[in-house]
Amino acid sequence: MNQKVKKLLRIYLASPYSHKDPRVVEDRYGEAILATAALMKRFTSLNVFSPIVHSHPLAKIGGLRGDWEFWKALDEDFIDHCDEVWVLEIPGWRESTGVQAEIKIAEATGKPVKYVRELRGKYLVSLYSRPAILRQ
Repeated sequence: MNQKVKKLLRIYLASPYSHKDPRVVEDRYGEAILATAALMKRFTSLNVFSPIVHSHPLAKIGGLRGDWEFWKALDEDFIDHCDEVWVLEIPGWRESTGVQAEIKIAEATGKPVKYVRELRGKYLVSLYSRPAILRQ
């Protein structure tokens, strides 16, 4: 039997993480979990990868660092394998070194960048991405 496998759109969900207050880090981790789960439930055609959901337990339980410099190479590799980068607009996303770097990486490789925000328990995704310019 030759069944055609449906290709899922691979989404890299960027969100802020690091903070001097451990409660803010935990809140950001929780927000990333809720958003990732909601997007996967709502859009069955998506394969959503959240580096925060994946990395937080490794950092907390495994004793790995949680900063951008430590995770940069891994995150760049995941962005390379994704079709689009979506940015979770939670407090701190504009100031986040990692999120801003992830946006620049996506734009440099021509990947669309879209923005996700929570509104009354629902996650809204921008219909239009910021123009991604492929730099030569």
